[in-house]
Amino acid sequence: MAARPARTPCTSRAQWRARDVRRRFICTPDRIHDPRRRRTRPSRGAGWLTVRVLFLAHAYPRHDADPVGSFVGNLAVALRDRDVDVTVSAPSAAGLAPFEHVNGIPVHRFRYAPDRYETLAYTGTMGAQVRETLSGKAAMLSYLVAAFRAARSLARRERFDLVHAHWWFPGGLVASGLARTAHLPFVTTLHGSDLRLATTFPFGRTLFQRVSGDARAMTAVSSWLARGAEELAPDRRVTVAPMPVLTDLFHPGEAREADLMLFVGKLTAQKGLARLLRAMTRMHRRARLAVVGTGRVDDAGLRTLARELGLEERIEWLPLLTQPELAAQYRRAALHVVPALDEGLGLTAVESLLSETPVVGFRSGGLPDIVLEGVAGRLVEAGDEPALAEALDAILADHDTRRAMGVAGRAHAMQRFGAAAASERYAQLYRRVVREAAQH
Repeated sequence: MAARPARTPCTSRAQWRARDVRRRFICTPDRIHDPRRRRTRPSRGAGWLTVRVLFLAHAYPRHDADPVGSFVGNLAVALRDRDVDVTVSAPSAAGLAPFEHVNGIPVHRFRYAPDRYETLAYTGTMGAQVRETLSGKAAMLSYLVAAFRAARSLARRERFDLVHAHWWFPGGLVASGLARTAHLPFVTTLHGSDLRLATTFPFGRTLFQRVSGDARAMTAVSSWLARGAEELAPDRRVTVAPMPVLTDLFHPGEAREADLMLFVGKLTAQKGLARLLRAMTRMHRRARLAVVGTGRVDDAGLRTLARELGLEERIEWLPLLTQPELAAQYRRAALHVVPALDEGLGLTAVESLLSETPVVGFRSGGLPDIVLEGVAGRLVEAGDEPALAEALDAILADHDTRRAMGVAGRAHAMQRFGAAAASERYAQLYRRVVREAAQH
């Protein structure tokens, strides 16, 4: 048996990183080895490294099947096959442990307020609370301080290679502070709601430009978001890199209900359920509708509207569902309706296409990145409720068209949003950022 090559401590910065972010490595002639690697993978050639990334996210799955922030969790899991080890820093909430593993990913949670005020995260109402209440504003300030302290503490202990801040606010602002004080490079991703903050909140544009200027790279989950970000920060080039979706979980089924439509989302005005209800009154078919997402915000007004429009008996109101439960709803429905305006991307539409369920919605926001017009569904002009009703009638009436759209939609979604493709884009981005940081 050939003798094992001698191991010697790394002394060259070029082998790894700049002085201010170095960590202990042992070198061999064929690869660089980190003694703290948690996983063993075959060598991919000289110089291949495990990259250690700290995710900052105000919405991250609280358990394995949690739909809240599931797209961020999907990326963390998929990156393991790209030799990227992710640790997550996320806010606490009622009933959550300070530390645990979610789908195998280590998650550290920080407290930022007394129990009664610790409600900014996981509810989908952060923006409204901060905008409308003094307690929300106070909690947000406390959140920023606590998030920075938690991230800085983790960075000192773990020696991460870079930070990935999901949403430029609050995560990107925290990462900007780390970059300035700990010289830790960061990437930030725009998911949708955060871009609206830059244009609607006081000092939003100024803070966004600061984060944009400090970030080593900025990504957006849709081309619409990328264009919006570049308008706010003209010197920043934004890469379109959507989050992955679980292609094994969302798959086609056989038993569909012919006239059943599906809506999935928070019941806010922006998500557009009221527009869909009004469109239903214009339809020729007496289609039924399953609404997934009740209870997250006050939905009394929408239930009243449904009753006033005579739709009450045709609507099934369902709460926020786990990922497996939601997958079953996609397989059950004849089509999925996305009546939102200015949606950042619309990952529910991706999940629907993976389930071979056609999508009908408005030509707005990031939805055109997902739905190939006339191939995987139908898109009509933004806010045009009569046109929406007409499109719904047409697709529900034609079983063969629905079937063909479903097959084409799944093929497109697999290619664009599959875990392998999405995680590879981010793994390459991380390694580029680490190399560039080491050269400065």
